[in-house]
Amino acid sequence: MSAKLDTLKASLEATLGALAARISVDKEQIIVEVKAANLTAAMTTLRDDAALDFSQLVDACGMDYAEFGGAWDGSRYAVVYQLLSLKHNWRVRVRTFAADDDFPLLDSVITVWASANWYEREAFDLYGIVFNGHPDLRRILTDYGFVGHPFRKDFPVYGNVEMRYDAEQKRVIYQPVTIEPREIVPRVIREENYAGRK
Repeated sequence: MSAKLDTLKASLEATLGALAARISVDKEQIIVEVKAANLTAAMTTLRDDAALDFSQLVDACGMDYAEFGGAWDGSRYAVVYQLLSLKHNWRVRVRTFAADDDFPLLDSVITVWASANWYEREAFDLYGIVFNGHPDLRRILTDYGFVGHPFRKDFPVYGNVEMRYDAEQKRVIYQPVTIEPREIVPRVIREENYAGRK
C-alpha cells in the first residue's frame, strides 16, 4: 500500500472512529463500510472534516448481493458511494447495507451532497432501495407503470409485462409477456461435411 493510502486510511480511522464498521483496502482503493444508522453522520464527517474534505460525490449505485460469489450470508441490498477530495486528490468508496431485505431502506444523503438526487432515484428505480428523506423519490429510467425493479437478481429475464401500440385503441397498452423462453443451441459444423466435402 502506498504512503498516500496509508495516510488516508489513518485519517479515516481517526476521524470516523465508531461511525465506520470496517475500513479495508482492495485493489489500491479504500473501502469504508458504514452501518445504515450511521450513514448521514459518517457522510457529513467525510465532507466537513478538513483532514478528509470529500467535497464531491462522484457516483452512487445500488447493489444486489444475492448469491454474490456463490454464497452470500450478509444483507442483500447495499448502496456504494464514490467520494472525491479535490483538495487532497484522493478517493474513497463508502458502502452501506440496508438492514431489511424485504423493504430496503436507507437515509438519503441529499442533505450532504445535492448530486445524490438522481443517483438515489436510479437505485430506487432499478433495485427498489427506498431513501428516507428524499424529496422526489420516483422512477427515473423505467416507465411510470413499470412493475418491479429490473436490476434485482430475481427479476425475470423477460420482464413481467410488455407494451405495444394498439391501433384500435390509439394508445400504448400493457399486456403479459408473449415471448416464449427458449434455449438456443449453436449449430455445429463438422469439417468433414463443410462446403459439400466428403
